[in-house]
Amino acid sequence: MAVGGHLDDELAALIAAGPQADVIVASSYDDDALARLRARRKATRLLSAGPPEPLGLSVRTMGATALVQEADELRTPPDQWRCVTRTSPSDAQWRDLVVAWRVCARTTSNAIVIARDEVAVGVGAGQQSRVVAADVAVAKAGERARGGAAASDAFFPFADGLESLVAAGVVAVVQPGGSVRDGEVIAAADAAGIVMMLTGERHFRH
Repeated sequence: MAVGGHLDDELAALIAAGPQADVIVASSYDDDALARLRARRKATRLLSAGPPEPLGLSVRTMGATALVQEADELRTPPDQWRCVTRTSPSDAQWRDLVVAWRVCARTTSNAIVIARDEVAVGVGAGQQSRVVAADVAVAKAGERARGGAAASDAFFPFADGLESLVAAGVVAVVQPGGSVRDGEVIAAADAAGIVMMLTGERHFRH
Protein backbone atom coordinates (compact mmCIF):
# COMPACT_ATOMS: atom_id res chain seq x y z
CA MET A 1 0.00 0.00 0.00
CA ALA A 2 1.30 3.45 -0.90
CA VAL A 3 0.26 6.66 0.89
CA GLY A 4 0.83 9.95 -0.90
CA GLY A 5 2.15 11.89 2.08
CA HIS A 6 2.39 11.69 5.88
CA LEU A 7 0.74 8.70 7.59
CA ASP A 8 -0.86 9.68 10.92
CA ASP A 9 -2.45 7.53 13.60
CA GLU A 10 -6.00 8.09 12.29
CA LEU A 11 -5.07 6.70 8.87
CA ALA A 12 -3.04 3.91 10.50
CA ALA A 13 -6.16 2.83 12.40
CA LEU A 14 -8.11 2.55 9.14
CA ILE A 15 -5.30 0.55 7.53
CA ALA A 16 -5.03 -1.74 10.56
CA ALA A 17 -8.78 -2.40 10.47
CA GLY A 18 -8.76 -3.34 6.79
CA PRO A 19 -7.15 -6.14 4.79
CA GLN A 20 -3.57 -6.80 5.79
CA ALA A 21 -0.99 -4.88 3.77
CA ASP A 22 2.36 -6.67 3.52
CA VAL A 23 4.19 -3.46 2.56
CA ILE A 24 3.28 0.13 3.42
CA VAL A 25 5.09 3.11 1.88
CA ALA A 26 4.65 6.71 3.06
CA SER A 27 6.75 9.86 3.09
CA SER A 28 6.73 9.90 6.94
CA TYR A 29 4.92 8.37 9.93
CA ASP A 30 3.63 9.44 13.35
CA ASP A 31 5.18 7.49 16.21
CA ASP A 32 1.72 6.30 17.26
CA ALA A 33 1.01 5.19 13.68
CA LEU A 34 4.23 3.17 13.61
CA ALA A 35 3.38 1.47 16.90
CA ARG A 36 -0.14 0.61 15.72
CA LEU A 37 0.99 -0.82 12.40
CA ARG A 38 3.82 -2.83 13.97
CA ALA A 39 1.41 -4.32 16.50
CA ARG A 40 -0.99 -5.35 13.73
CA ARG A 41 1.47 -7.73 12.12
CA LYS A 42 5.17 -7.88 12.78
CA ALA A 43 5.91 -9.09 9.24
CA THR A 44 4.53 -5.91 7.63
CA ARG A 45 7.33 -3.87 6.05
CA LEU A 46 7.08 -0.12 6.70
CA LEU A 47 9.04 1.93 4.18
CA SER A 48 9.66 5.65 3.80
CA ALA A 49 10.15 7.29 0.39
CA GLY A 50 10.44 10.87 -0.76
CA PRO A 51 8.36 12.42 -3.54
CA PRO A 52 8.87 10.96 -7.04
CA GLU A 53 11.29 12.60 -9.41
CA PRO A 54 9.81 14.94 -12.06
CA LEU A 55 8.84 13.21 -15.27
CA GLY A 56 11.50 13.51 -17.96
CA LEU A 57 11.73 12.69 -21.64
CA SER A 58 10.70 9.22 -22.77
CA VAL A 59 13.12 7.52 -25.17
CA ARG A 60 12.28 4.38 -27.16
CA THR A 61 14.84 2.87 -29.50
CA MET A 62 14.02 1.13 -32.78
CA GLY A 63 17.18 -0.33 -34.29
CA ALA A 64 19.40 2.61 -35.28
CA THR A 65 16.68 5.20 -34.63
CA ALA A 66 14.98 6.52 -31.51
CA LEU A 67 11.64 8.09 -30.61
CA VAL A 68 11.98 10.90 -28.05
CA GLN A 69 8.85 12.42 -26.55
CA GLU A 70 7.72 14.40 -23.55
CA ALA A 71 6.23 12.52 -20.63
CA ASP A 72 2.50 11.86 -20.69
CA GLU A 73 1.13 14.35 -18.16
CA LEU A 74 -2.31 15.37 -16.96
CA ARG A 75 -2.37 18.90 -18.40
CA THR A 76 -6.07 19.78 -18.54
CA PRO A 77 -7.58 20.45 -15.09
CA PRO A 78 -11.11 19.17 -14.44
CA ASP A 79 -12.54 22.70 -14.38
CA GLN A 80 -11.64 22.91 -18.07
CA TRP A 81 -13.44 19.69 -19.02
CA ARG A 82 -16.51 20.16 -21.19
CA CYS A 83 -19.90 18.61 -20.45
CA VAL A 84 -21.49 17.57 -23.76
CA THR A 85 -24.67 15.92 -22.46
CA ARG A 86 -27.96 17.29 -21.22
CA THR A 87 -27.16 15.83 -17.78
CA SER A 88 -24.45 17.53 -15.72
CA PRO A 89 -22.38 15.79 -13.04
CA SER A 90 -23.24 15.99 -9.35
CA ASP A 91 -20.49 16.77 -6.84
CA ALA A 92 -20.08 13.07 -6.04
CA GLN A 93 -19.92 12.18 -9.73
CA TRP A 94 -17.29 14.89 -10.26
CA ARG A 95 -15.08 13.32 -7.60
CA ASP A 96 -15.47 9.84 -9.09
CA LEU A 97 -14.76 11.16 -12.60
CA VAL A 98 -11.51 12.76 -11.43
CA VAL A 99 -10.36 9.55 -9.73
CA ALA A 100 -11.26 7.43 -12.75
CA TRP A 101 -9.43 9.82 -15.12
CA ARG A 102 -6.25 9.95 -13.05
CA VAL A 103 -6.06 6.17 -12.69
CA CYS A 104 -6.91 5.64 -16.36
CA ALA A 105 -4.13 7.99 -17.49
CA ARG A 106 -1.59 5.74 -15.75
CA THR A 107 -3.08 2.44 -16.94
CA THR A 108 -1.78 0.49 -19.93
CA SER A 109 -3.80 1.19 -23.09
CA ASN A 110 -6.39 0.49 -24.22
CA ALA A 111 -7.80 1.34 -20.81
CA ILE A 112 -11.18 1.81 -19.14
CA VAL A 113 -11.43 2.55 -15.40
CA ILE A 114 -14.55 2.58 -13.24
CA ALA A 115 -14.58 4.49 -9.93
CA ARG A 116 -17.21 4.70 -7.24
CA ASP A 117 -17.06 6.58 -3.94
CA GLU A 118 -13.62 7.88 -4.99
CA VAL A 119 -12.16 4.37 -5.29
CA ALA A 120 -11.16 2.59 -8.51
CA VAL A 121 -13.32 -0.54 -8.52
CA GLY A 122 -12.80 -1.87 -12.06
CA VAL A 123 -9.81 -1.59 -14.40
CA GLY A 124 -9.71 -2.91 -17.95
CA ALA A 125 -6.10 -2.57 -19.15
CA GLY A 126 -3.95 -3.46 -22.14
CA GLN A 127 -6.73 -4.55 -24.47
CA GLN A 128 -6.68 -4.35 -28.27
CA SER A 129 -10.34 -3.34 -28.29
CA ARG A 130 -11.86 -0.51 -26.24
CA VAL A 131 -15.14 -2.38 -25.89
CA VAL A 132 -13.25 -5.37 -24.48
CA ALA A 133 -11.47 -3.02 -22.05
CA ALA A 134 -14.90 -1.78 -20.95
CA ASP A 135 -16.17 -5.36 -20.54
CA VAL A 136 -13.13 -6.26 -18.40
CA ALA A 137 -13.60 -3.18 -16.18
CA VAL A 138 -17.29 -3.99 -15.78
CA ALA A 139 -16.56 -7.63 -14.90
CA LYS A 140 -14.05 -6.57 -12.23
CA ALA A 141 -16.31 -3.91 -10.76
CA GLY A 142 -19.41 -6.09 -10.62
CA GLU A 143 -22.24 -4.43 -8.68
CA ARG A 144 -19.87 -1.66 -7.58
CA ALA A 145 -20.11 -0.23 -11.11
CA ARG A 146 -23.71 0.76 -10.48
CA GLY A 147 -23.83 4.48 -9.80
CA GLY A 148 -20.12 4.87 -10.57
CA ALA A 149 -18.12 6.89 -13.08
CA ALA A 150 -15.87 5.64 -15.86
CA ALA A 151 -12.92 7.00 -17.80
CA SER A 152 -11.49 6.06 -21.18
CA ASP A 153 -7.88 6.95 -21.99
CA ALA A 154 -8.81 7.66 -25.63
CA PHE A 155 -12.01 8.39 -27.53
CA PHE A 156 -14.75 5.83 -28.09
CA PRO A 157 -14.56 4.89 -31.80
CA PHE A 158 -18.10 3.48 -31.57
CA ALA A 159 -20.89 3.62 -29.00
CA ASP A 160 -20.56 -0.07 -28.07
CA GLY A 161 -17.93 0.48 -25.36
CA LEU A 162 -20.11 3.17 -23.77
CA GLU A 163 -23.15 0.90 -23.98
CA SER A 164 -21.29 -1.79 -22.02
CA LEU A 165 -20.66 0.72 -19.23
CA VAL A 166 -24.25 1.98 -19.27
CA ALA A 167 -25.59 -1.59 -19.03
CA ALA A 168 -23.49 -2.08 -15.88
CA GLY A 169 -25.03 0.99 -14.25
CA VAL A 170 -22.30 3.58 -14.83
CA VAL A 171 -23.85 7.07 -14.65
CA ALA A 172 -20.98 9.34 -15.75
CA VAL A 173 -18.14 9.00 -18.25
CA VAL A 174 -15.06 11.10 -19.01
CA GLN A 175 -13.11 10.70 -22.24
CA PRO A 176 -10.89 12.82 -24.53
CA GLY A 177 -13.29 13.14 -27.47
CA GLY A 178 -12.00 13.58 -30.99
CA SER A 179 -13.62 10.63 -32.78
CA VAL A 180 -15.39 11.12 -36.09
CA ARG A 181 -18.31 9.44 -34.30
CA ASP A 182 -18.34 11.72 -31.24
CA GLY A 183 -21.88 12.78 -32.14
CA GLU A 184 -23.07 9.17 -32.15
CA VAL A 185 -21.39 8.44 -28.81
CA ILE A 186 -22.74 11.61 -27.18
CA ALA A 187 -26.23 10.80 -28.49
CA ALA A 188 -25.97 7.35 -26.90
CA ALA A 189 -25.00 8.97 -23.59
CA ASP A 190 -27.96 11.34 -23.80
CA ALA A 191 -30.29 8.48 -24.66
CA ALA A 192 -29.10 6.67 -21.53
CA GLY A 193 -29.48 9.82 -19.42
CA ILE A 194 -25.86 9.77 -18.23
CA VAL A 195 -23.15 12.42 -17.94
CA MET A 196 -20.38 12.69 -20.52
CA MET A 197 -17.35 14.94 -20.08
CA LEU A 198 -14.67 15.64 -22.70
CA THR A 199 -11.13 16.50 -21.60
CA GLY A 200 -9.57 17.29 -24.98
CA GLU A 201 -6.46 15.26 -24.08
CA ARG A 202 -5.77 11.58 -24.50
CA HIS A 203 -3.42 9.22 -22.67
CA PHE A 204 -1.82 6.24 -24.36
CA ARG A 205 0.47 4.11 -22.22
CA HIS A 206 2.28 1.22 -23.95
